[in-house]
Amino acid sequence: MAYDVARVRSHFPALREGAAHFDGPGGSQVPDVVADAVRETLLSAIANRGSVTAAERRAEEVVQTARRTMSEFLNAGSIVFGRSMTQLTYDLSRTLAKNWRPGDEIIVTRMDHDANIRPWVQAAEQARATVRWAPFDRATGELPTEAVTNLLSDRTRVVAVTAASNLLGTRPDVQAIANAAHEMAAFVFVDGVHYTPHVPVDVEELDADFFVCSPYKFLGPHLGVLAAAPELLETLRPDKLLPSSNAVPERFELGTLPYELLAGTTAAVEFMRTLDGLEEHELKLRDQLENGLLELGARTYGKAANRTPTVLFSVDGLDPAEVYRRLGAEGVNAPAGHFYALECSRWLGLGDKGAVRAGIGPYNDESDVDRLLKAVAKLR
Repeated sequence: MAYDVARVRSHFPALREGAAHFDGPGGSQVPDVVADAVRETLLSAIANRGSVTAAERRAEEVVQTARRTMSEFLNAGSIVFGRSMTQLTYDLSRTLAKNWRPGDEIIVTRMDHDANIRPWVQAAEQARATVRWAPFDRATGELPTEAVTNLLSDRTRVVAVTAASNLLGTRPDVQAIANAAHEMAAFVFVDGVHYTPHVPVDVEELDADFFVCSPYKFLGPHLGVLAAAPELLETLRPDKLLPSSNAVPERFELGTLPYELLAGTTAAVEFMRTLDGLEEHELKLRDQLENGLLELGARTYGKAANRTPTVLFSVDGLDPAEVYRRLGAEGVNAPAGHFYALECSRWLGLGDKGAVRAGIGPYNDESDVDRLLKAVAKLR
């Protein structure tokens, strides 16, 4: 069955404002069913989790349903909820660093979002561990497996790698990297924030010890998710309040969970499951956009064989921020910058200004791509 983009678009009230949204990599628009789930939970009787009152039981059901839904969606074990992926990564890096010693090694890549770099770098500094940097190919945007695995040693404690670059869309071979890292008894922490909205996720197949993602990138509310095997989480002792639960995964969650956001996350996953043919649809639009930009003389970055529907580009003679502003005036939302992939942008030679990023999402159609291309043509 062909992907029914008209049906999908009908569920997004935000599209009625008329903009063509290519800003999904920074946060997707939200379907009506997600907003309904959030609203219903907020307007229902609810309390701290428990089993005595109906309000307590409702809170417990919301939490357990969200955990079960995310676990199935990611094919993962335990699910930890947090304010954001950044917060969860900081919390986990500090917890793991308690066991690091001077001379231990942490591997990060030049391709990653800073949220999968800086927490590890700063934790390493505190523990006097060594940070080793994996480069990527500037010309192709590929992160070769050996660029990471060649850095492995018996002192490697963590390998932090993205499943998909939020700037270039590149999808490294995470499974191969993880297999090699595990031979050295190192943990593998995978940033799946940009990967999860576009690719069916299987954390077990990726062989990731920890996998993080953000529901607001796949049509849900602002929240962070960390997935890991419960047996692994049992071995970790995060800082926590004395009276708070020591059970897994609760010991990793600080304070009362946002029940309405968990309900919205469940609804977002259920909506994503209805999007048959999504990957093919998005890649078709990406190719249309990329080919059109090249015909117009724009410069694109990243030619990895395996990548998400994300196009990073620039227009000669125009500052990226100016392109962003002028596209916005045409009703095309395609922002510019480094998008917190600061090391990646600098490695590409784009500095801190970065370039313009156009991300394809479930609600984009051919007319959106046409509008962006016409707006770029108008710039020239």
